[in-house]
Amino acid sequence: MSKLVVRNFSVSLDGFGAGPEQSLQHPLGVKGESLHRWVFKTRTFRKMLGQEGGGTGIDEEFAARGFENIGAWIMGRNMFGPIRGEWPDESWKGWWGDNPPYHVPVFVLTHHARPPLEMEGGTVFHFVTEGPEVALRLAREAAQGKDVRLGGGVATVRHYLRARAIDEMHLAVSPVLLGEGENLFTGLDLPALGYDCTRHVGTEATTHMVIERAA
Repeated sequence: MSKLVVRNFSVSLDGFGAGPEQSLQHPLGVKGESLHRWVFKTRTFRKMLGQEGGGTGIDEEFAARGFENIGAWIMGRNMFGPIRGEWPDESWKGWWGDNPPYHVPVFVLTHHARPPLEMEGGTVFHFVTEGPEVALRLAREAAQGKDVRLGGGVATVRHYLRARAIDEMHLAVSPVLLGEGENLFTGLDLPALGYDCTRHVGTEATTHMVIERAA
């Protein structure tokens, strides 16, 4: 059965999944890039950039697993781009160039309609204005039995956690303190929502935590 999963979602020791002041210059917020240092040296990440080599240890295991059996993605508009409000035009096509790393349908949550955007490699961005529940239904249909990966950002993950819709969440807890930004855990009682940590393993760069919802 198709699951809604979060994979390779990096957070700081104090729970922030993005830094403050997200912008074109700082897509992950100020200091937000420091959360993701663990993945930069993996084989999977380097391959996405068209580079050779990369690590093959535990960090690579989790990075590669993030793309296994994924039939569709959901993301918030902030993850798609820095533009706020009405789309001024259709020139912005994401952070990733002509061939984004998804290669499946991607459903972007937004309050402002826009036609589907077809990219190279099989990625098609669909802009959903009817809300997260509709986006999840459409993503499950598009995934055709495979899993749906929830890309972020923080507000989007928090919404689906509150709804108990996420089946499994992999967090990479980086040894960084941000102090401010978008906090994943504030106001969320994960045990009361039925979530528990089922696996944790540390590496030099991060600690991988797998959190699952009880059936």
